Amino acid sequence: MPSRPRPIILLVGLCLLTFMLSGSTRATSPDPPNVLILFTDDQGYGDLSSFGHPSIETPNIDRLGQEGMRLTSFVTGSWCVPSRTQLLTGRYMPRVDFGGGTGADGRGGLPDSELTLAEALNEAGYRTGMAGKWHLGYKKDRFLPPNQGFDSWLGLPYSNDYVKPWVQTKEPLGLYRGTEMVEHPINQDSLTLRYTAEARRFIREHSGGDQPFFFYLAYNMPHLPIHTAERFRGQSSAGRYGDVIETIDWSVGQILDVLEQQGVAENTIVFFASDNGPWLDLPDRMLQAGNKPWHQGTTGSLRGSKATTYEGGTRVPAFVRWPGHIAAGQTSDELVASPDIYRTLLAAGAAELPDHTLDGHNLLPWLRGERSTSPRNQYAYVLRNTLEAMRIGPWKLRVAGDTTQLFNLQSDPAERFNRAPEHPERVKRMRRAMQRKADSLGVPVAGTRSTNGGS
Repeated sequence: MPSRPRPIILLVGLCLLTFMLSGSTRATSPDPPNVLILFTDDQGYGDLSSFGHPSIETPNIDRLGQEGMRLTSFVTGSWCVPSRTQLLTGRYMPRVDFGGGTGADGRGGLPDSELTLAEALNEAGYRTGMAGKWHLGYKKDRFLPPNQGFDSWLGLPYSNDYVKPWVQTKEPLGLYRGTEMVEHPINQDSLTLRYTAEARRFIREHSGGDQPFFFYLAYNMPHLPIHTAERFRGQSSAGRYGDVIETIDWSVGQILDVLEQQGVAENTIVFFASDNGPWLDLPDRMLQAGNKPWHQGTTGSLRGSKATTYEGGTRVPAFVRWPGHIAAGQTSDELVASPDIYRTLLAAGAAELPDHTLDGHNLLPWLRGERSTSPRNQYAYVLRNTLEAMRIGPWKLRVAGDTTQLFNLQSDPAERFNRAPEHPERVKRMRRAMQRKADSLGVPVAGTRSTNGGS
């Protein structure tokens, strides 16, 4: 008869089985990644070397695409507040009841019913921090970042032009630490440097611990009035605006370096984008006290600019890097939108979803190469509480005033050729889709009186 297994053999077998199972668990359930968002203000689609600028040098930002994915069809809101709403709540702005404005003297802010990206990740065990522009409410402490999920915040409550002579307000433009204004007046020349130092400090303090971290750096630049430190002035051949962009590029390099120094670069998702296109159609109030029209960027080949629903207002340069998960050196023209970033980062951080409607998609399977296309097929272009345009696949229908415009963004990203007259049935179908989306958002569709006006 065969002998019975000896106890020592059984023990070794159990140990080996335990080791194999634990190894398998680690392989399929890695530690949650750190998350870093770098968000510029009014930077144009054509302002980076890798997006075609001939004289501005941005090697550190471009490195994100070399080591991850460059997104050439990333869209967001057409101005500051909608874009930040989409990024931090995963929802189109009309779904969020702010109860008033969020700039200087505005009394509105994010309601408690919204689950911000920081709140969701904080609840999932993340340490959270922020530096830079908020613009989602400030009059009441509950609207400020420390009461919206961020453990720390150093920054301005809204855009850097909310001060005389550009905005006629008596409200001081001050730097906040937490919920307290700690500095007024402020030296805007130093803002990018101070935000960079804050990000580096946070990363050093929260690397290597038992909790992952999320840091959101929302630059005030290059929103007018543009500023940079003396050390960066005259360094770019593209003038003062080039100096400001290259300062941001320096900042990105500093932050990527500290991730490497702390040994956390491999397990950190880095996302970079602008909040909207450049402010090219400037109101007269902005062209004073040293501001010049050429102190803004470029949309490259795209039509339109900030506060329009043309691509130049909403399509911005974007990158995402996550070593070992997102293959390096990719460029994709798949449609991606800012609400997708919210949804994707919640999935990556194993955070719970809110129990209300989200407008984003989880991009992780696509980013990891598990599926060939982005899950997003549509995007709604809302401007001033009106649905003015909608993209479905490669086609974009835009209605404004007395014009109806249909563009194929794959063959005509510059929106030069109105195809509405030759595709009346497509226009009808897309108008019906726009109406359904407008109904779900509780906003009207912009009106039109013809299908062949505009060009």
